[in-house]
Amino acid sequence: MSQENKLTLAEMMKRMSLETVYMPVGGLETEITSTDVNRPALQLVGFFDYFDESRVQVLGKVEHTYLDHFDEARRRRIFERLFEFRFPALVITRGLAGYPELIEVAEKYKVPILKTGMHTAQFVSGCIFYLNERLGPQTTMHGVLVEVYGEGILLTGESGVGKSETAIELVKRGHRLIADDAVVVKRITSTTLKGTAPANIQYFIELRGIGIINVQKIFGVGSVKEDSIIDMEIHLENWDQEKVYDRLGMDTVYTNILGVDLPTLTIPVKPGRNLAIIIEVAAMNNRQKRLGYNAAEELNKIILGTTED
Repeated sequence: MSQENKLTLAEMMKRMSLETVYMPVGGLETEITSTDVNRPALQLVGFFDYFDESRVQVLGKVEHTYLDHFDEARRRRIFERLFEFRFPALVITRGLAGYPELIEVAEKYKVPILKTGMHTAQFVSGCIFYLNERLGPQTTMHGVLVEVYGEGILLTGESGVGKSETAIELVKRGHRLIADDAVVVKRITSTTLKGTAPANIQYFIELRGIGIINVQKIFGVGSVKEDSIIDMEIHLENWDQEKVYDRLGMDTVYTNILGVDLPTLTIPVKPGRNLAIIIEVAAMNNRQKRLGYNAAEELNKIILGTTED
């Protein structure tokens, strides 16, 4: 089940290094709910159809250059029409000075005015990325998240199947642990998931027969990582003699998590299988597929005699 996140204007200001031009009483507690921002180009000429008042508004050099063509009275009318929507805040970029009439209208409607020295495009892209990371849907999954050769691998499976033991073996082989037992998964773009650990159990791992250990303390700071993009899921399950497992890998199976299709492998577990090595190979193979090379497809072409000489 996805969970809702909350973000206040104060938090956004701190993260994006925004300065205050005007802040009404209680303005720092304004809740930011939209993962997008808006440069009010059409709105400055009076077109407000489909205008989303939940977005933070941004005035950059282009908007200022347009507004410079008008006298103070005309600009005031433009700002009055815009600020009637009482959006969360307006950010002035490139260190530009706000018009006096802009501040006056903002005070009338109790809308915070902020500023930054960043270029407009730089601020907009950085802000949207931050808002998606903070406000995007998230869920908590039972599993283990490790980074193997730069690939974020989400290990899932029933309790006792060996997820934590496999993670420790991977850490010993030079890879990194992000989360054990509970993985907080966030959708940061329409195609990207990021995982981290709940703060209270970060870097701790449970090994049956030993108990709880702190991976960072035992293996060093290089053995852990705060978060990771999730590139694939590997589902571990006890070997079922009646089940037919994929031996070629021609077809990619996906698991949908928060609306994102994640490539998924099912690996059967039985005594004698070195899961750490298998997962290392799976990580490298997944990267090759993402780069356009599929070994199973190439072998199939060789067998069919369709490869180019």
